[in-house]
Amino acid sequence: MTPSKPQPPLTTTTSILPAAAVLGLAVLMLAIFMVINLVTGQGVATTTTIPVVVGGLNVDHASTLLNNCITPGTPPGNVVGGVLTPVDTRATGPFQLPNAGAGDFDCYRPLLSTTNASTLLSFYKTQLEARGWSLFSSGASNGSPQYLFQKAGSDTFYWVIGITVDSSTSTSTSWTFRIYQNSEAI
Repeated sequence: MTPSKPQPPLTTTTSILPAAAVLGLAVLMLAIFMVINLVTGQGVATTTTIPVVVGGLNVDHASTLLNNCITPGTPPGNVVGGVLTPVDTRATGPFQLPNAGAGDFDCYRPLLSTTNASTLLSFYKTQLEARGWSLFSSGASNGSPQYLFQKAGSDTFYWVIGITVDSSTSTSTSWTFRIYQNSEAI
């Protein structure tokens, strides 16, 4: 046997082309799906659904009794839907803005409706809960019938609507509508 001559090791080169091909294919697939999404995308359709509550009192859609409690941007858009009155309601006093722009928003107005207290409170319970409000308190500290509803506003504050019965007979109810911004952030 003849001794073999020492030889240098074989050189191997690693190509980056297979990895680049995989990366290129991934980018191409991403681009294809983005184009498909742009062509077939329908976007987000915004709808405003006003709930229909069957039975009880009807909402007075033409009422302007609480318009002074709504100013541009206050309360926020997702809260304004709760500012409503039942049919056959009239004002018994002017609206009040206790803070008048200084501090948290607060607005109330005394009203009179031609219904009894339980029907009035039931009206607000069904209407406001259908609009996303939560009943968190019933009954005032003085014993008067009262409901307090709460909803998170798009302005990062909780908003409260209070319905307080001041006096009631079988045919009419004197009550106060109040909406205020809770000082606690969401």
